[in-house]
Amino acid sequence: MSKSVLALLLSSAMVLMVGCSVPRTKPANVVDRSGGASEPAPPGYYRVKKGDTLARIALDNGQAPRDVAQWNIAENPKFNPNLIEVGDLVRVKAPTGSKMAAKPVEKKAPVDSSKADASKTDTKAEDSKTEMVAEPGIRLAWPAKGKVTQDFSESNKGINIAGKLGEPVTAAADGKVVYAGNSLRGYGNLVIVKHDNTYLTAYAYNKTLLVKEGDIVKKGQKIAEMGDTDTNAVQLHFELRVNGKPVNPTPYLQ
Repeated sequence: MSKSVLALLLSSAMVLMVGCSVPRTKPANVVDRSGGASEPAPPGYYRVKKGDTLARIALDNGQAPRDVAQWNIAENPKFNPNLIEVGDLVRVKAPTGSKMAAKPVEKKAPVDSSKADASKTDTKAEDSKTEMVAEPGIRLAWPAKGKVTQDFSESNKGINIAGKLGEPVTAAADGKVVYAGNSLRGYGNLVIVKHDNTYLTAYAYNKTLLVKEGDIVKKGQKIAEMGDTDTNAVQLHFELRVNGKPVNPTPYLQ
């Protein structure tokens, strides 16, 4: 055998050995169908990104996780709420004419134009019944007693209220519990209450949850006990979402 042939065989063997010794950093069957995540989602839909869960997608779009699951299953019977992939399109708005669209829990009665100049006393009486106002929005009660230790910011998305383990956490307004669990990373034991098609509030880090999905709650009702799940101190993280967008809840609190 010539030296050149022998050298060629040895080189080939070394390449094969090196190739076999390099560990795989990704499973071979992982497929990112996002198309580079550059293709925008059509109106009413959300394109899944890495790290998303259905509960988080629903919260960020001001919807109940169950509603989002139902809309997508109705549209695609094979849709699996527990198995969404990067690049998937998820419907986050109720289909036109859908009976599954979340209905407001409380709403002011329509105002007759002939009574537009009614006395302020009558207006206040109406507001006290509905706990809702036309502007600036919704009236909220403080969900816990304690000092605000962290204000609203782009990264915090709400306020943090200090307290003691087991202290009551109460509903900030009348509404319906649309989520009660701990599947949203960074929120610990979480309750989400939807007040109407615009407003929802979130109560995070709880020790114990006292309500379940579907429960109707009243303003001031105890819904959880303060805790330190998924955080480093006993506190309540409280968020107000307007059409899914986090806003500073402080101006709404009374």
